[in-house]
Amino acid sequence: MSTKTTSAAERDIQTILTGHPYRAILRLAWPATLAMLLHTLFSITDAIWVGRLGAVPIAAVISATFIVWILLSLTSVLSTGVVAMVARHIGAGDRDTAREVAEESFRFALIYAFAITVTGLLLRRYLFALMDLAPDVARLGESYMQVYFSASVLVVFVEWAGSVFRASGNTRLPLVVTSTAVVLNIGLDPLLIFGWGPVPRLGATGAAVATMIAYLAASVIFVVLLRGSKLPFPLHLRLIGPIDWSRIRRLVTIGLPISISGISFSVIYLFVNRITAQFGTPAVAALGIGNRIESINYLVAYGCATAVATLVGQNLGARNPDRAAELTNKTVLLVSAFTGAMTVVFLTFPESIMRIFVDDPAVLEAGKDYVRILALSQILMGWEIVLEGAFSGSGDTIPPMAVSIVGSVLRIPLAWFLAVSLGWGVAGVWWAISISTLIKGTAVYIWFSLGHWKHRTVH
Repeated sequence: MSTKTTSAAERDIQTILTGHPYRAILRLAWPATLAMLLHTLFSITDAIWVGRLGAVPIAAVISATFIVWILLSLTSVLSTGVVAMVARHIGAGDRDTAREVAEESFRFALIYAFAITVTGLLLRRYLFALMDLAPDVARLGESYMQVYFSASVLVVFVEWAGSVFRASGNTRLPLVVTSTAVVLNIGLDPLLIFGWGPVPRLGATGAAVATMIAYLAASVIFVVLLRGSKLPFPLHLRLIGPIDWSRIRRLVTIGLPISISGISFSVIYLFVNRITAQFGTPAVAALGIGNRIESINYLVAYGCATAVATLVGQNLGARNPDRAAELTNKTVLLVSAFTGAMTVVFLTFPESIMRIFVDDPAVLEAGKDYVRILALSQILMGWEIVLEGAFSGSGDTIPPMAVSIVGSVLRIPLAWFLAVSLGWGVAGVWWAISISTLIKGTAVYIWFSLGHWKHRTVH
């Protein structure tokens, strides 16, 4: 490893452990946040181009997105555990163990990805059946997800590689990789969706193909970076090698609660989507487009949560829990400022924002109400996400799981009660989502304030 590389890695670690709080937060948060915002361009770009095909294709891709969430939630078993364990060992100065965790989790990731691929291909039809969609919407959605699940190994590898860099305090290289993949995806989307010259018109499925090609490019770049030793320890990507299964069990134990909460959130959205579908295909399209608009706030918060997980993990490893708490609280303030500003924008220009994605009058009508109603819960949504990152970095992932599952499950009866029983229509679904988000953000803040996470071990 070169002196230059070593120095850069060491500077990242020292900033996290001893640097000015806001400098430490921003050093990690801005690349992670920008990477998350760029990452959401995968789905936003898909929605913009597929939206030009009509209500049925966009409803299919929107519905498939909820299943994509399940896939990404499954990858968080790895990414959450890797960040918590690698960051903790780096903070404690134990680079050899940090390297062992990274190498063994890589080999486990390949096995895990194969299992996801097989399971996803077998179950995709049943997942769409849960949503009770129109037959033409379901058929298109299944085709979209067939491509996505077939390339699950690329998704898992990219998430694993990014988590190793983030645990080391380097969120800049994942940003470079994400930027490259997004640019490629943006260029391929119209080409594969509409066809051009010898390239066939693939329609909505072309959006999935474009995304998977982008993931392939990201995987290749990450392999080059990992082999180039851009980490505070040398890393060898051997396909065959020893795996300490007790360590993998610990890693999975840390990551599984976050994964379960993400999966439950996604499955619950299948049922929320089913309730929404009672009000027609335009309502389903509005739900997905509105969710993509809301994702601006979600991904800023998630990028900051990614930074907080590393900040907490390394500082707990260095036996400095008070600094971990200080960094977390300051990050919550920063995210609140952003989501508060976006709340004003959502309340003021809901229809204009919707028109970026669609010009169908029925979709616009339902969508602008979504944007207004969900605006009221954006600040507390940010709290929930950032504090989940803090819990994850400490290895104490049960509290955010409990809050997420209970709060998300509440959405189903609440949505039915408001939308159907009280006759509020699809706006009742929007209110159910917003109210449950307010409850979750408050609950996770109270639990974090108790401070039990400071004493969690990951060994």
